[in-house]
Amino acid sequence: MSERRVVVTGMGVLCCLGRGIDTVWPRLLNGDIGYGRITKFDATAYASQIAGEVLDFDPTQYLSAKDVKKTDPFIQFAIASAQMAMDMSGLDLTRINQDRFGVNIGSGIGGINEICSEQNVLEQRGPRKVSPFFIPNSIANLASGHVSMRFGAKGPNSSVCTACATGTHAIGDSYEVIRRGAADIMLAGGAEASVMPLAVAGFCSMRALSTRNDEPQRASRPFDKGRDGFVISEGSACVILEEESHARARGATIFCEVKGYGMSGDAYHLSHPSPGGEGAARAIRAALHAAGIQPEQIDYINAHGTSTPLNDKYESMAIRTVFGEWADRVPISSTKSMTGHLLGAAGALEFAVLAKSIEENRIHGTMNYEEPDEECNLADYVPNAARDVKIQYAVTNSFGFGGTNASIVAGKYTG
Repeated sequence: MSERRVVVTGMGVLCCLGRGIDTVWPRLLNGDIGYGRITKFDATAYASQIAGEVLDFDPTQYLSAKDVKKTDPFIQFAIASAQMAMDMSGLDLTRINQDRFGVNIGSGIGGINEICSEQNVLEQRGPRKVSPFFIPNSIANLASGHVSMRFGAKGPNSSVCTACATGTHAIGDSYEVIRRGAADIMLAGGAEASVMPLAVAGFCSMRALSTRNDEPQRASRPFDKGRDGFVISEGSACVILEEESHARARGATIFCEVKGYGMSGDAYHLSHPSPGGEGAARAIRAALHAAGIQPEQIDYINAHGTSTPLNDKYESMAIRTVFGEWADRVPISSTKSMTGHLLGAAGALEFAVLAKSIEENRIHGTMNYEEPDEECNLADYVPNAARDVKIQYAVTNSFGFGGTNASIVAGKYTG
């Protein structure tokens, strides 16, 4: 059997920069900052008071008022981005084999809002008052569950939970499902709703978040010497992956082709990347090997670029390890400089951004990059402005707590 090719035919995004890729993408090119001071709760006592909030989101545009009461926000976000991706794809559910249509939407934390809410109910009103929807609302795979039911997707139904690599793993795993012939269509991505008191407090206690509270829109500054932590954000992103001949047969618009997927483990530390970024380097190499291309063929890297001291240092070192001298010629930028860090949804958002970069031969800048750091010593972090770049192949990276790493190579679809 000939190699099955996998293409992208739809994208849906929801984040602090807005709703829909056609809204978010121009704002990224413009260098707009989506995060700011927290408004969803009183963060006065918190070390970090900055977040990328999804504001003005009306879940009743996607769900009945009754169903909104039964779903955690991370599920609502997932349904919204999935619907956007389906709408963009033009898939006609009456004309596809739904047994060959699968879903993989992951979450790093899942229904933490529901967990905290029902814990309060338990303490204040007793066990008989805990909602029967508590468990279905809190476990991470219910984003995939709801979306599969919404669209009648009866193929592979799974969910990834790999911290900040979740969205990239979900898309990469879905690519492999199609490539090996287990499905023709996969709706894949990530969703997170962690801009809430307990999650922010936990990350504050880890000293993972930026405390630049007096200048919130300058807080996320990947690869800059003054970086002091990431900005926590929320939202969701989903893409439609489709087997190439299936997409062509229905006349779908194809945005890019997934060429290779790599993953690895650090086996080193709960939250710190392995020294020198050696685990990240192995994931990037694996993706390139799977794609059958050389490092010198990569025209752009969408970095994990969290704005934390160790991650940016070691990601830079990993890129140097894999790309050698080419590391100083390939442009590298971080979407998180404008969106903050969507945790389990970050990789899916960044993959959608990568697809737009490939489609339009445009890349966004790394905002707030002001002072180079000798420990992030690559030549081109695309400081503070978008640019035109002819892209044949590009890479996106995601790395998560627990030492989990994922990279995807995507490229122009050539028919």
